Amino acid sequence: MLTREALAARLRDVPPLEGLMTGDDMARQRTIQSTQALRPAAVLLLVVNQAEGPTVLLTRRAASLADHAGQVSFPGGRVEEDDKSPAHAALREAEEEVGLEASRVEVIGELPHYLTSSGFRVHPIVGWTEPPIKVAPDPQEVSEVFEVPLAFLLDARNHRRENALYRGQPREFWSMPWEGRYIWGATAGMLVTFQRIVAR
Repeated sequence: MLTREALAARLRDVPPLEGLMTGDDMARQRTIQSTQALRPAAVLLLVVNQAEGPTVLLTRRAASLADHAGQVSFPGGRVEEDDKSPAHAALREAEEEVGLEASRVEVIGELPHYLTSSGFRVHPIVGWTEPPIKVAPDPQEVSEVFEVPLAFLLDARNHRRENALYRGQPREFWSMPWEGRYIWGATAGMLVTFQRIVAR
């Protein structure tokens, strides 16, 4: 079972993104970098140390949202001018979206930033918390909060490569279907990066 100390140790010396992504994924990141003005954002990849094994907290975005409605995501959002750091932004957004108290989260590391086709440079912040955790999702932003076993997400056999049309163009992306929930796109891509860091 992955402990907080072991996870923190793996996150202390993260290799460059080029060493964590496949050629196609890296090429897409470079294309986004060269063609878009990117806005800073931060998300919280929160590991919950449940007795039966660690889990990762995820949300389903509200169907009424203008961007990525109904999609599975990490808590998070834009980095605002008064945020002290991406970690501060991720914790603030998690508190606003799901009612998770920032004081309950220990930040233990950060993944390489991830560029999205929707125009964001996302800083994935890795946090650790001990149960029980209390959540109170804001229904304007979040329709569901749930936890996925970390062991499932860290098993590369559960990572699928899929294809679809996006804005009329073919696009490849990662997905990790789990118990009727479809984890895909940027969230799945960040989880693949996370798995490759932990598995080193």
